[in-house]
Amino acid sequence: MDRAQARAMLATAVAEARAGLAEGGVPIGAALYGADGALLGRGRNRRVQDDDPATHAETAAFRAAGRQRSYAGTTMATTLSPCWYCTGLVRQFGISRVVVGEAATFQGGHDWLARHGVEIVLLDDPECVALMTDFIDRRPDLWHEDIGDQAP
Repeated sequence: MDRAQARAMLATAVAEARAGLAEGGVPIGAALYGADGALLGRGRNRRVQDDDPATHAETAAFRAAGRQRSYAGTTMATTLSPCWYCTGLVRQFGISRVVVGEAATFQGGHDWLARHGVEIVLLDDPECVALMTDFIDRRPDLWHEDIGDQAP
C-alpha cells in the first residue's frame, strides 16, 4: 500500500481519536475502508462514554460500516496497534490490511495478523504516539483498565 494513501486513511482515525479524547474517553480511533478506497465506517473507543467495555475503536468502525458481503480487500486504519479483541475481529472477517498509527505505547496483535496473511502498514506516526503518551501520563488508571491490565 502506498504510504501517502495509508496516511490519508490514518487521518480519519486520528480525527476520531481526538473526538474521543474531547469526550473524556480513551483517544483511539479507527476507520474501515473498502477495496476501492471508499470510507465504509469510522469510530472511536467509547468504553467510557457508553459504559460499554466492548466499544473499541475498531469495533465501532466495523459496526458503522454495516454488513458487507465480503471484507476482502478492505483496510482497517487504527491509531494504535489493535488489541487481541480487535485483532480477532480483523482475522475473523478477513480484513486484508491494517494501517497502524503506532505500536510504541502498546504492542497489540499486529505481528500475529501479519503471520496470518494480513498486510500490516506500521506508520510510527508521531501524532499518534503523542496522543497516547500524553493520555497514559494523565490517566494511567483508565489506560490500564482499557488494556485489561490490573496495574495502578
